[in-house]
Amino acid sequence: MPELPEVETTRRGLTPVMRGQRIDKVEVRRGDLRLPLPETFARRLAGRQVMALRRRAKYLLIDLDSGEVLMIHLGMSGSLRVLPKTPTTPLAPATLLTHDHVIFYLHSGQCVVFHDPRRFGLMDLFPATRETDHPLLAHLGPEPLGAAFSPAYLAAKLMRKTPPIKQALMDQRLVVGVGNIYASESLFLAGLHPALPAWRVRGHEKKLIHAVRQVLNAAIISGGSTLRDYTQASGETGYFQHQFNVYARKGEPCVHCGSAIEKITQGGRASFFCPTCQS
Repeated sequence: MPELPEVETTRRGLTPVMRGQRIDKVEVRRGDLRLPLPETFARRLAGRQVMALRRRAKYLLIDLDSGEVLMIHLGMSGSLRVLPKTPTTPLAPATLLTHDHVIFYLHSGQCVVFHDPRRFGLMDLFPATRETDHPLLAHLGPEPLGAAFSPAYLAAKLMRKTPPIKQALMDQRLVVGVGNIYASESLFLAGLHPALPAWRVRGHEKKLIHAVRQVLNAAIISGGSTLRDYTQASGETGYFQHQFNVYARKGEPCVHCGSAIEKITQGGRASFFCPTCQS
């Protein structure tokens, strides 16, 4: 599933292509994504200028000159790719892939295509004044790369919490965007066992925050992680999977001590860790 680094990489790739551009037309080839597209979706976007592209958690937010926000979630297998300028509108079928569901035609002649084989992604269009109250955004915690995710904040939130720290770290109400892969990698760098009760992290908050930021920033620089479907806006895959210290490395030697990496299941998700380096 695309996580914070993948969405941030997508945002950065789309910004020079979309910012300042007018959306001439939107072609909906299939509107039954995880949620149906809003009514009059294509008509409301046609003729609108893109003012800015932002990210909140795992959501891409596109500010329009109409005062509305286009929200895109990539789901489990979604991606947005940029096609070069084309004289053909709509695009010729041979140009498109089977699961290309929504196409944004820009005034520049370029197209941005939403591709989602599993159709777990979603799009919404709403007034910017309703952003903080949006049901998918209202409950979210602070951004892990922002100042609000501080040692004092983390200490207060984890106090008396008994769930394992791995599951707490993946709770979007605590902090956003730290998915399964990046939680495992962050806990390895912090030297914390994924099954450690969250309250026992007390005194290690600064170390854990530093590890989370180090992992996420490295993943963003590498264009995210591609395990199955994810591609960047350029169509390239991400490369961070080649830097994994523990994730998906069960039985392989730890990069620090040589112990065999172990795997456990937590909340239905796989957790990987070094039994020697993480206590």
